[in-house]
Amino acid sequence: MPEPLQNDTFLRACLRQPTDYTPLWLMRQAGRYLPEYKATRAKAGSFMGLATNTDYATEVTLQPLERFPLDAAILFSDILTVPDAMGLGLSFAAGEGPRFAHPVRDEAAVAALAVPDMDKLRYVFDAVGSIRRALAGRVPLIGFSGSPWTLACYMVEGAGSDDYRHVKTMLYARPDLMHRLLAVNAEAVATYLNTQIDSGAQAVMVFDSWGGALADGAFQAFSLAYTARVVRLLHREKDGRRVPVIVFTKGGGLWLEEIAAIGADVVGLDWTVNLGRARAVVDDRVALQGNLDPMVLFAPPEAVAREAVAVLDSFGPPQRPDGRWGGHVFNLGHGINQHTPPQHVAALVEAVHGHAARKRDS
Repeated sequence: MPEPLQNDTFLRACLRQPTDYTPLWLMRQAGRYLPEYKATRAKAGSFMGLATNTDYATEVTLQPLERFPLDAAILFSDILTVPDAMGLGLSFAAGEGPRFAHPVRDEAAVAALAVPDMDKLRYVFDAVGSIRRALAGRVPLIGFSGSPWTLACYMVEGAGSDDYRHVKTMLYARPDLMHRLLAVNAEAVATYLNTQIDSGAQAVMVFDSWGGALADGAFQAFSLAYTARVVRLLHREKDGRRVPVIVFTKGGGLWLEEIAAIGADVVGLDWTVNLGRARAVVDDRVALQGNLDPMVLFAPPEAVAREAVAVLDSFGPPQRPDGRWGGHVFNLGHGINQHTPPQHVAALVEAVHGHAARKRDS
């Protein structure tokens, strides 16, 4: 039997169950803002050397939990592991970010795509199992993947992009090709996340980082429809416990109602969305995650605390007058910046846990 969870507050909030305080974790919490991460990264020699080594991936996943009383761990990996396993040749050049040696830009390249053998991603699943053992029930472990559309952006562009020229050209000129690519990606992402769940992930998150780059109409057809397909295919229970699914579209506030209707348990919001209004729109049919601007963490600790309290107050009391609970998982509106002072993160965690608990007592 798996170990009992000592702190299941995050899972309870995801499922809109009663909690004693608002749980908190941070996107990219295991990362470059921590000096101990940089030291482990130097030992590993490269980003992929870090991500593909079970011991190193476990070490950096646990590092932020040694510093801060966070309510969940998130697997240390990268969203581009799936297309890498498809044979596109992923590399990380210093100062340049990820790059694929073989971008997918024509009919032959799309036709050659297939759901990868999950054995090629064994290092990810080994890390999930290792992290679960190392956590020993302290907090839940979140697994993740990029969304089918976000992966497609990198696969077609060959790297990050400012204008999405290649991927949007394919979308508008050859929508049939784009749909074929996205169908493969959706099956691959679902299989990947299900294998993470089977390996020990207790919640999973789909990062639709580039969904907000799409026009209205195109978002629904080329991003949301395939994220919804992934959600439908996921295993939602493991070891007798519900496995929550979080969906996050950066820049997706315009489509909140539609995103909330695809079957995920939690919808992540960026900092452009008013949390209270978002809660009213979804009427607590899903939990919400977010949504502090990551740049707040560069302000002095007292300003960090003030802005965190403003986010909590915007969501409002988790329990409604009619007795229903709404779920709120405190997070940033996107990943933590690599230059963030760790002591400001400590101030944030203290402010969120302290204020949220006081509100429930009042």
